[in-house]
Amino acid sequence: MQSGDWTPEHSEALREHVTRGMSFARAAAEINAQFGTAYTRNAALGRGKRMGLVVSARRQDRLRSAGPGASGKSRKAELREPQGAKPPAPQPDTVPAVPAAPVQLRCVGMSPRLVSLLELQSGDCRYPYGGDKDDEPIAFCGHPRRAGSSYCTPHFHLTRDDGTAWERAAGPAILRLVEAA
Repeated sequence: MQSGDWTPEHSEALREHVTRGMSFARAAAEINAQFGTAYTRNAALGRGKRMGLVVSARRQDRLRSAGPGASGKSRKAELREPQGAKPPAPQPDTVPAVPAAPVQLRCVGMSPRLVSLLELQSGDCRYPYGGDKDDEPIAFCGHPRRAGSSYCTPHFHLTRDDGTAWERAAGPAILRLVEAA
């Protein structure tokens, strides 16, 4: 059924079922049996969300951890409060954020030729340089490419990690197979 097919009676029945603690799947089944409709669990969830009946899982976990009666309100009243009503007050015992250390850029011990895109040949390394600031041109390394790669050997190794544990373990096994043959 379309979202516009929810009549006020159906919406009120959904509200009653959900506030009694019934799941949306069970509420949809009850409404279907009562009114002869064909609402699905997802249709009931969508309608419940639009009606404000659906509470995020994170908020439910927070409410459960607080325990019943921790704030003096009933659980249903807490669930009906709009999300994001007040941001939590900062705790005085929290540690102030420490600024992160600047990222250490990796580099290779070679001087790029700094070839423009128009001058780049098919066998040249395509590792980019520049373009970090507005109107700064982008140039490319331009050294001879490694076979099967877009980069020269130093830039190839700069852009690749050592591989996953499975990839590292595959190397010796392949060599043993070749030696056995």
